[in-house]
Amino acid sequence: MANVTFRFYAELNDFLAPGLRQRSFPHSSADNASVKHMIEALGVPHTEVELILVNGRPVDFSRRLEEGERVSVYPHFGMFDITPLMNLRRPPARGCRFIADAHLGQLAKNLRMLGFDVLYRNDYSDAEIARIAASEDRIVLTRDRDLLIRKEIIHGCYLHAVACDEQLVEVISRFNLAQAARAFSRCLTCNGELHSIDKSRVADRVPQHSRQVYERFFECKGCAQVYWEGSHVDRMRDRVAQMLELGTPPASDEETG
Repeated sequence: MANVTFRFYAELNDFLAPGLRQRSFPHSSADNASVKHMIEALGVPHTEVELILVNGRPVDFSRRLEEGERVSVYPHFGMFDITPLMNLRRPPARGCRFIADAHLGQLAKNLRMLGFDVLYRNDYSDAEIARIAASEDRIVLTRDRDLLIRKEIIHGCYLHAVACDEQLVEVISRFNLAQAARAFSRCLTCNGELHSIDKSRVADRVPQHSRQVYERFFECKGCAQVYWEGSHVDRMRDRVAQMLELGTPPASDEETG
């Protein structure tokens, strides 16, 4: 066994036992254990770690720990680019594409409203989420830290907030999404992309009043659901503006409607 001193910073302390938070503490490491193994053994998912220092020097997850070493573990830095220090994982190949676990349906819907690619089903198993995330290079959104510890998952985000609006702020802030939003470009139901379509081609799928009043219509490439710019659009635009105000949780549906 190797005796190693650990120190976790900022929100990573939320994953630790109360007596280990906000301080340095000794911990016994199995002979030749990797730093990744020991970090996760203490309850911190590897997806939440952005920088690891051993004796003040940056290391990757594979680093083997030795007697007397000091390990400092940091979360995502947000506005600071630490790539020159150490890149613990490759970036997502296709930008920010997500998969949300079964408990995050409203968050998935809100992200789709902003135009982000989010897979969601309320019957996804943890194994399915891990498999899809790995095969499609998606970022896992969850409040289940055991899910994020699965070795297949490279990119993930543990949501500390319980309220959906606060979760949305977490995701937007962590992945710097505000400038990448393309509101109303995705289907809220199936995640398919929307495309403009002539009113005459969807006349039989639109209520008579809407056909008479509105001119712009959109169809989902995935499920063929039809959308149009009805009277609710101004309210939805206000909602989108609120969601993109980083650091300020958006108003609830009751407040906007």
